[in-house]
Amino acid sequence: MTDNAPIQGTARLMIVLAVMLSAVMVLLDMTIANVALPHMMGTLGVTSEQITWVLTSYSMAEAIFIPLASYLSLKFGIRNLLLISVAGFVITSALCGQADTLAEMVTFRVLQGAFGASVIPLSQSIMVQIFSPQERGKAMALFSVGVLLGPILGPTVGGIITEYMDWRWIFYVNLPVGILCLALLYFFVILDGRGETSVDWPLVIGMAIGIGLLQMVLDRGNESGWFGDNLILFSTIISAIAIVFFVARSFMTKADIAPMWLLKDRNLAVSCLIMACFSMGMFGITQLQPMMMEQLMNYPVETTGFLMAPRGLTSAIVLLIMSRFMDRIDARLLILIGLLLNATGTWYMTQYSLNVNIFWLLLPSIIQGTGMGLVFSPLSQLAYATLSKQDTVGGAVVFNLCRTIGGSFGISIVNTYFSRCEQANWHNLGAGLTPDNPLLQQAAALKHTQITNPDFIAWITQQLHEQSTMLAFVYTFGFLFVSYLVLIPLLALFKLRSQAA
Repeated sequence: MTDNAPIQGTARLMIVLAVMLSAVMVLLDMTIANVALPHMMGTLGVTSEQITWVLTSYSMAEAIFIPLASYLSLKFGIRNLLLISVAGFVITSALCGQADTLAEMVTFRVLQGAFGASVIPLSQSIMVQIFSPQERGKAMALFSVGVLLGPILGPTVGGIITEYMDWRWIFYVNLPVGILCLALLYFFVILDGRGETSVDWPLVIGMAIGIGLLQMVLDRGNESGWFGDNLILFSTIISAIAIVFFVARSFMTKADIAPMWLLKDRNLAVSCLIMACFSMGMFGITQLQPMMMEQLMNYPVETTGFLMAPRGLTSAIVLLIMSRFMDRIDARLLILIGLLLNATGTWYMTQYSLNVNIFWLLLPSIIQGTGMGLVFSPLSQLAYATLSKQDTVGGAVVFNLCRTIGGSFGISIVNTYFSRCEQANWHNLGAGLTPDNPLLQQAAALKHTQITNPDFIAWITQQLHEQSTMLAFVYTFGFLFVSYLVLIPLLALFKLRSQAA
């Protein structure tokens, strides 16, 4: 069978299962370690600031190696590269699980991210190639199930494993899943995709420096005070120069590595822009909500994980239901409805207070999950609608790079905006806590004490902290509410008629 031959029946079902399992496994590891960091600190003997490199090292390696997938697939073939990537990911997962020092853990996480980086674009490209253009809506709906479930369910799975087993098992769990993926890929995936290629070393160096430093800046910037820290400032300048160089060179040379020149295709460019901005909101909310529930409302990690799960499960259910209709409905209409649902769910979150109950924690998540399902799949469908078949791997590389960096920008922007709001609210609310404030005097009277009583001062300080933090969450949710709405006008830029073979 050739690369262009249609694949049907059981063979196609097994390929779909293989690539989706591989994608879920890799994407799960983006967030599965988040809740286990406090447990790792004790074992590895490091501080809370040092342990964050467990997350940063993985994301940096993934961002750097995603753009290499198009070149490596031409060099080694789609099937061979996917087998190498999954095998390497499984081996490095096992090494992460047995790490005893931070240096070992960071080294193995870098390797894990490097091997896992090619899995997502290759899997998405395979889904595009084994389904006809008329069925790509269904293909992207199925693939989007894994893309959404992985990072959203990561904290849930990680919390359960850490609570009942040991943090090392968040890595060991990849072994049986990875071995199953390898078997399915070996026996059923036969796509080759090899072709002539060459290495543009200046582009590779510019890309690695630019994307690697950008990812580091986004991960560490808020903790370091952004440009008040010389390392962050110089890294940002060097990153900007390197990124401009490698993007310009990609357009000039039409290189296989990091084919940013494919952004000349309007559908791909608009899809990447919307995906990057949408990922900012999605990852921002999934970063904020667990913080709010655990740090402010004192929910245990396990409960927080279960309360976060409906967002991903709802997305998966919607995608599975809609998969048969995706190719019959205007993709722009589905994205519009999805953005409005995400905005609606986020607007409900702007009404939160310290007394919010579980129902109002779940309802916005379910609404947002429905919206996510209606955005991801049609957006992926439109991204490839006007690309030729030979450009699908390169298109998937660019699309997933934008998703990854967009998510990093989202987490960084949300954390910065939240911390600034929290600080401003603290000062604004605290300014009114003066001895002659009648409300303060009334509160002291209700507690049968004086406003100078140390216990009363401690209680007021705690109230100030809780209220200023809650307001910061509300204002940040409001910022994300607007971020969804401003994407709607971009839908008018899409071309719908497929020009691909």
